[in-house]
Amino acid sequence: MEEDRKTILIVDDEPPIRDILVYNLEKEGYKTIEASDGVTAVNVALEQKPDLILLDIMLPKLDGLSVCKRIKNSINVPILMLTAKDGEIDKILGLELGADDYITKPFSVRELVARVKANLRKVEVISGENQVIEKQPSDDKKKESKIVVGDLELDLDKFEVKVRGEVMDLTLREFEVLKFLASQPEQVVTRETLLEKVWGYEYYGDIRTVDVTVRRIREKIEKDTSIPKILITKRGVGYYIASK
Repeated sequence: MEEDRKTILIVDDEPPIRDILVYNLEKEGYKTIEASDGVTAVNVALEQKPDLILLDIMLPKLDGLSVCKRIKNSINVPILMLTAKDGEIDKILGLELGADDYITKPFSVRELVARVKANLRKVEVISGENQVIEKQPSDDKKKESKIVVGDLELDLDKFEVKVRGEVMDLTLREFEVLKFLASQPEQVVTRETLLEKVWGYEYYGDIRTVDVTVRRIREKIEKDTSIPKILITKRGVGYYIASK
């Protein structure tokens, strides 16, 4: 049973915060390991390969943004950033970083645990989907492995997005958002629904996460972000993919 416990690396230079997180996560059945500075965090992450990382931005020796980038370059592990500044959110969700999620301080422990569960569950779902795809007959696989809507083409096997034949460099989260919207073109999807279906939140999460991610996607797939032609906003409602 011990082997089945998910391991979470907690990176924060404040002992009281680490203590609170360790106590509550272990109470939920997780195994925890700790690091109090950025350099140690990178070393521990690459050596022990945790199932998820809680990573503070303000760290000694190496800041959290740099830590995230280094870890993501080597291993694919969900990283939930802890930030005390709203202004850091845009950076956290950027392609150059690859963070999966964020939560602002001061946070409720209940919300943080819910985010941890959601991100771990999403990894399991994606892994399960990949296994199902691999087991399908080759003809079925070809039919189901691509979504084409107008100038947009998604290859679900390669996690690849093309716009007018040109490959776009998207993060996995950005790909999942596009996949969800493109699978139902012209259908307006609310930000709350995207949070629930793509991020896995079963409660009212931070809708800014969706807005920032959509903006990042547009910067990559649209010719002119001020007049988007592919990923459209339905003001006051949500987003949809245009079919023409």
